[in-house]
Amino acid sequence: MSQPRRIEAAFFRMLNALIEPRVRAGWGSPCLAPGGLVVLETTGRRTGGRSRLPLAAMRLHRYVVVSTFRGHRSEWVKNLVAKPEARYWLGGKPRWARAVVVAPGRKVRGARELPAVLRWLVANLVPYTYAGWAFAVLIPETAPGAPGAGRAGDSRGALRAAAGSRGGPGRRRGDARTPRHSRATSGARSRAGR
Repeated sequence: MSQPRRIEAAFFRMLNALIEPRVRAGWGSPCLAPGGLVVLETTGRRTGGRSRLPLAAMRLHRYVVVSTFRGHRSEWVKNLVAKPEARYWLGGKPRWARAVVVAPGRKVRGARELPAVLRWLVANLVPYTYAGWAFAVLIPETAPGAPGAGRAGDSRGALRAAAGSRGGPGRRRGDARTPRHSRATSGARSRAGR
């Protein structure tokens, strides 16, 4: 490692050691305003150890977007690419998430599960990766070991809720999300068929 990179790494280690406990406690968290700081905990791709660091974040409904301008050199980005399950602190509370990573030289995986607005955002963040930026969209999930954890599609209910009242492929006739004219039509058809 070159001398400037060693200095940079030492600087960020010192800065993170000072800021991380305060941010984890809720200081600077994007609760009232959409932008702020969160602490992200990832699992090391080589060591398997957990590491925490404060990151700039933007809250979008239940989702959180974190970023760095050191995309090629950030270990948290490489760790999330290898293992997208992570934990983050927002408002002083730990939350579990799965990450969709947008990084230099990497194909974006998992973006199809995001609501349309976030898919649009991810597509528009890709050009910034050519300048070295990296981003991760944190999708909320159930904590490991909690009731309902480990089932396929844990986050899909949250995704449908974030998508709004339009419903989706799982929409049924008579569902509360079905437009009024559809319910009226379905009721008329059922009465006519009696």
